[in-house]
Amino acid sequence: MRLTTKGRYAVTAMLDLALHADRGPISLADISKRQGISLSYLEQLFSRLRQSGLVSSVRGPGGGYRLARGGEEIFVAQIVDAVNESVDATSCGGSNDCAGGEQCLTHYLWCDLSEQIHSFLSSISLGDLVARAEVQEVARRQEMREIAPEERVALLGSL
Repeated sequence: MRLTTKGRYAVTAMLDLALHADRGPISLADISKRQGISLSYLEQLFSRLRQSGLVSSVRGPGGGYRLARGGEEIFVAQIVDAVNESVDATSCGGSNDCAGGEQCLTHYLWCDLSEQIHSFLSSISLGDLVARAEVQEVARRQEMREIAPEERVALLGSL
């Protein structure tokens, strides 16, 4: 199966956006800092995500991006599709020339697997991911990295 960095980064950035949706528009610089994804790469991805209607942009001071609809209505497969990524388990990229220019014996098996993976990703929303305790824990760790050490001590002391 091939899901390149483009698809993984798009899903990661959208999940970050969903996790911080209550803060208003989120800057790509903030996502870049938290997720370790280059700002220029995020700009390219978000251009496609905006064109696909998954995010909307807010200009000006305090601007950034927000989800175009609720996280429960945005599915992982939509994100992957929006950045022109495919989940393809075939060795030929679906072009039917896997075995010396001809279709291989297991071509349809890998096509079926690709369809199953896409179907699986179509059943998982950003809301589902945000609700997962593991995702919440990772997000908390990322937030703690952003807080100055003295603030971190005060925050931990208040818990």
